[in-house]
Amino acid sequence: MTPGRFISLEGIDGAGKSAQIGRLADWLISEGRRVTTCRDPGSTPVGDAIRAILLDRHDLHLAATAEMFLYMAARAQLVAEVIEPALARGEWVVSDRYLLSNVVYQGYGGGLDPESIRRVGRIATAGRMPDLVLLLDVDLETSSRRLARPLDKLENRGADYRARLRTGYLAEAARNPDLVVTIDASAGIDDVASAIRVAAARRLAVVG
Repeated sequence: MTPGRFISLEGIDGAGKSAQIGRLADWLISEGRRVTTCRDPGSTPVGDAIRAILLDRHDLHLAATAEMFLYMAARAQLVAEVIEPALARGEWVVSDRYLLSNVVYQGYGGGLDPESIRRVGRIATAGRMPDLVLLLDVDLETSSRRLARPLDKLENRGADYRARLRTGYLAEAARNPDLVVTIDASAGIDDVASAIRVAAARRLAVVG
């Protein structure tokens, strides 16, 4: 059986992850891979319930640590119920966000210690890390223009918060160059999709 691989897409809201996940999955399938897509938090009944608390319940005010643990609980279920079984079947997993989101959003954005988040994350994921992280980087003006819809709780935290997120993502990319590939997401959808395919082909030997 061909071993499965795990790719996560990251970036601030408005970077275009949702537009690219389906394109990446379709390309992988065209190259003969079986693919499972998922979103973090979500993609399981437990994860979807936690997602609603985290993003949709504007009446609930969570402490940063409580918020971080809820994300970890959803992720633990995602790993156990979706990611590990798919990889065991030899499938490729493409996830909309993963542990790096916690490090950036609750760490750089929320003031928690990033290394502590990473330690908790290793427990929650049972050590399952992506083989490749694709960081879709976009400036704040472009990302704001793309968010032409009702905003969730995190998106409503303002420009300063979102600036800290972008800074955090770029810092983490510089810290982990062997894992994280930064993609210029301000380009057109087709150009971004092409850059993603190039990165995946180079890092994970998709073609051939």
